[in-house]
Formats: sequence, C-alpha cells, structure tokens
Amino acid sequence: MNENLVQLSRTMSYALRHHPEQFELKLDDEGWVAVEDLLSALRQRRQEWQHLREEDFAAVIAQSEKQRFEMRDGMIRAYYGHSVPQKITREPTAPPAILFHGTTPDAARAIKTEGLKPMKRQYVHLSDEETTARQVALRRTQRPVILKISASQAYQHGIKFYLGNDMVWLADPIPPQFIQFP
Repeated sequence: MNENLVQLSRTMSYALRHHPEQFELKLDDEGWVAVEDLLSALRQRRQEWQHLREEDFAAVIAQSEKQRFEMRDGMIRAYYGHSVPQKITREPTAPPAILFHGTTPDAARAIKTEGLKPMKRQYVHLSDEETTARQVALRRTQRPVILKISASQAYQHGIKFYLGNDMVWLADPIPPQFIQFP
C-alpha cells in the first residue's frame, strides 16, 4: 500500500475506532457512519485530502492485507478494534472449534489467572490461524506466547463470539478454563 493510503488508513482507523468525536462523527450502534460524513471530516483535516473521494476509501479497503473496514450502501465502518465508550453491537456467531491469541510472556501469566479480557478494546481479539496470532504478538515481544482457545466449548458455555472479518474473531471475556497455555 502506498504511503498516502497508509496515512489515510491510519486516520480512518483513528476516526472510526477510537475518536469519532474529534471528527464530529457519530457512530451508530453497529459502528457505521455515512461515507459523506467521513469524507467531509477528513477533507477538513488535511490540505492534501481536499479532493478525497469514496474511491480512495475503496482503495484502502482493497489494498489492505487486514480487512479493517467495510463500506456498503453509502456507509462505512471499522470491522473491529473499537475503543470508543459506546459499545458496538454485533451478532453472536458460532466460532470454529479452536482460535488463537498471541501475547507477551507477562500478559500470559496474568491471563492464566484472570482469563482473556478486552483491555482497552471492546472485545477480545482472536485469530483462526496460529501464524496470524504469532504476527500480532511479535508486535509487542520477541518471545510470543500463543494461546489456544477452546472456542466452541466456550461458546457452548455461554461466551459470545463475533466474526470480525475473515481473519479476526472477537469475543466477550474468556475465562482461563477455555484457554490452553504452552
């Protein structure tokens, strides 16, 4: 992805996941805003974005390895990663049998007793592939700890899971009994 699209993607994430109020945006219950509202907000933000168009958002979405955004029917939202106070509602979905979570050794020790918590996010982030979980953990540590989550078992015990996108699963807090440690 070229540098201009990277900067646009980061700003879109900031606006749609963390601080919509700084852009005078109001997310609906599912995290959607009108494309035109986001365009207008971003055009005011930077001189070089004066001619920003919906096609630029489409380019960010198309060129991103991690599908972070969704756009349809004149609306746009971030799939996951929200830290806004307003809880983004999602439809619970039956997860695969096993999901993975990459973390640091220190965090893994806390997770053993407290379970997985969303921390500063609204949901726990999980991956359906161990390699993706490892890549996530490598952003924080050189010694990643990969946790194996018995997702279908947790789901059967009432823990809600949500499809974030085709690579990311979201969940409510997961107690330690559903987590396998290396």
